[in-house]
Amino acid sequence: MFSRRELLKSIGALTAGVGVAAVSRAALAGIPEVVSQHSPDTMAPLLPASGRPYNPVVTLNGWTLPWRMNNGVKEFHLVAEPVVREIAPGMKAHLWGYNGQSPGPTIEVVEGDRVRIFVTNKLPEHTSIHWHGQRLPNGMDGVAGLNQPAIPVGKTYVYEFIARRPGTFMYHPHADEMVQMAMGMMGFWVTHPKDAHPHIEEVDRDFVFLLNAYDIEPGAYTPKIMTMLDFNLWTFNSRAFPGIDPLVVRKNDKVRIRVGNLTMTNHPIHLHGHEFTVTGTDGGPTPPGSRWPEVTTDIAVGQMRQIEFIADEVGDWAFHCHKSHHTMNAMGHDVPTMIGVDHRGITKKIQTLVPDYMVMGERGMADMAEMTMPLPDNTLPMMTGDGPFGSVEMGGMFSVLKVREDQAPNDYSDPGWFKHPEGTVAREWTGDIAKPKRSKEHGGQLMPLEQPQAKELEVKVRKPQTHNGHK
Repeated sequence: MFSRRELLKSIGALTAGVGVAAVSRAALAGIPEVVSQHSPDTMAPLLPASGRPYNPVVTLNGWTLPWRMNNGVKEFHLVAEPVVREIAPGMKAHLWGYNGQSPGPTIEVVEGDRVRIFVTNKLPEHTSIHWHGQRLPNGMDGVAGLNQPAIPVGKTYVYEFIARRPGTFMYHPHADEMVQMAMGMMGFWVTHPKDAHPHIEEVDRDFVFLLNAYDIEPGAYTPKIMTMLDFNLWTFNSRAFPGIDPLVVRKNDKVRIRVGNLTMTNHPIHLHGHEFTVTGTDGGPTPPGSRWPEVTTDIAVGQMRQIEFIADEVGDWAFHCHKSHHTMNAMGHDVPTMIGVDHRGITKKIQTLVPDYMVMGERGMADMAEMTMPLPDNTLPMMTGDGPFGSVEMGGMFSVLKVREDQAPNDYSDPGWFKHPEGTVAREWTGDIAKPKRSKEHGGQLMPLEQPQAKELEVKVRKPQTHNGHK
């Protein structure tokens, strides 16, 4: 039988500064079993059955990785591998990720935990994992070639360190990073405080998700890894609206949302109906004296922002990136502006050659939400998703915060669309509209309103004779 002492000796994991080591065949029998998840739905929070207690997070359209306790060490097993991720119903992508999904599962620990993560490489090339934002021995930082040898194909390596500070972090490769991150390799890490923390409050609902961007041509399945900015799919946790689950809360819940950005551009994340404060970054919790109310916070590349608010307004509130192209799907970047162009003569001629041809953009792009033009296989409409009043005309980085009076404390199920009290929905006005009163000097036709005659004021100005020797 392979003892724990022999295992630790073989992997060299406990000495500070020792690099990540390969695990021998004999040691493989001692590592945790692989747990995988393939459902794109939001999983319930994983309540800690061992180790220190904490209030777990909920990963939007994702899940938390189980662990085992081994002589006081919290052990996890990540498998880097090709995965199939449903971006939204009707479209799947061939990505790279961890344990069956992209992004990989969220890892949750408690401040002071000794953590051991086994990483098995089932990719077609070597890899590594960088623990973004963590304080740890240099040899555990995960930059292939600098801090460790890259993990070869088919090998299992192990990382071990103490979770030294509470906060929200990320993990991703630092080996062939351009390819592997473009293919979806990333995940979230949450370290909960060990004791009461002066800058970290208890909350009722705690959501986490990553921002992702992909360039997948219509009809294709695999991202174009060389794209720098012109992505056509913008996602929360590799899901595009309407495939993104809502964030369901009870009225007056204290809500925390942690958002990480590993895309190639910044994202101003905007919440309707509520103000929030930024209570944390990947550098840690922000001191209360540095906070102010916001409704939009910009998350730059490689950053995490943690926001908190009281959900005291019932309803279905939009929650999205405020870059307008980022709430669209299958964006085409070379499409000319056709607003105001008369297509009537040319459309019939084109349809004799292309029967399915339809006019696009003549009156703006809202018609795209209603068009039934055939799409290539495995492609999402540019604007999609229906609400209780018709097309939402959104895709991509868009979800809904659903605040309800009667939502049970730990119930994350979708309550359906909000039932508005009578008289509280914007509606058509059918009454008279009063004519504005215009000033006579403009003939009563122009915009300036008639103003009361201003009184003339006499202002006396006294110029100083001298000032420090100057006249």
